[in-house]
Amino acid sequence: MSAVSDRLPAFPWDKLEPYKKTAAAHPDGIVDLSVGTPVDPVPEHIQKALIAAADSPGYPTVWGTPELRDALTRWVEHRLGAREVTHRHVLPVVGSKELVAWLPTQLGLGPGDQVAFPRLAYPTYEVGARLARAEHVAYDDPTELDPSRLKLLWLNSPSNPTGRVLPKEELTRIVAWAREHGVLVLSDECYIELGWEADPVSVLHPDVNGGSYDGVVAVHSLSKRSNLAGYRAAFLAGDPAVLGPLLEIRKHGGMMTPAPTQAAVVAALGDDEHVRVQRERYASRRTALRDALLAHGFRIEHSEASLYLWATRDESCWDTVAHLADRGILVAPGDFYGPAGDRFVRVALTATDERVRAAVARLTA
Repeated sequence: MSAVSDRLPAFPWDKLEPYKKTAAAHPDGIVDLSVGTPVDPVPEHIQKALIAAADSPGYPTVWGTPELRDALTRWVEHRLGAREVTHRHVLPVVGSKELVAWLPTQLGLGPGDQVAFPRLAYPTYEVGARLARAEHVAYDDPTELDPSRLKLLWLNSPSNPTGRVLPKEELTRIVAWAREHGVLVLSDECYIELGWEADPVSVLHPDVNGGSYDGVVAVHSLSKRSNLAGYRAAFLAGDPAVLGPLLEIRKHGGMMTPAPTQAAVVAALGDDEHVRVQRERYASRRTALRDALLAHGFRIEHSEASLYLWATRDESCWDTVAHLADRGILVAPGDFYGPAGDRFVRVALTATDERVRAAVARLTA
């Protein structure tokens, strides 16, 4: 019997190890702009909420506490402009990557079903399809796909890796097309609070979905906006006809967000100030890195939102990775996100101010 791992591609980040060693040998140390993991402190009030809930000996519930569900519904309405959101419209999950990887399986997809995602995309969309033994297809415009076997359509705005933001009109058109053909839309909106040159819109906004959540679910994460990647805090919002069965499946599977994390999410979603402060940090780093890359001869495409700069020197992405590694800077090769990225690199903004200054100095020397 074939192992489940046989369905999966080679883990891409392993290919970056030799370049990481080169960058780490720089006299002033490595500047790691590859993975995109938060480096700034967890805001103090969130830490306090976690600590206050540390004495949690009992099992948490999969659906979360009423306080958590209240926080989720309030935030979705306040921040995304959604209307008439109830507890049935929200579902906490154990980090968004877990959700992306296992959603096709939990939806009951399998051989003969198709999962679609952008041509340049987060690799876990494909992994999720493979785990379910479903087919996967990459698109430029999803409405040009054959919908006959398409069951799950991933949108990602702002995009990882490109930072592209889908305009409201385009989202509206895609949602209408998907509904016409009975295709479930999952919109990965984890970077929605990090728009720089564009104002990202959620599929939960009534201007996009016409005031109905039928066939539409959004994925949100607190990893980047609140520096909670280590807490594994994320949630779904949208169609109760989708979330209800998922809740039952996840109950059976024991997919429970730890109780202290639930308390921390309540604190995080109830405060906008720490998000503003973190945005300012990233905006400053973005400006510094963008200017330095342009001065070094790079061209930057899209990148109007998210935590990345999508940059090219019009050469193989691995040549660019090597070029920067020689300067002690580690970035992600664009082909990690699909063959269409083979001449780009993804440069993360997630480094300390000191490390960003070091990268700027090396690029502009």
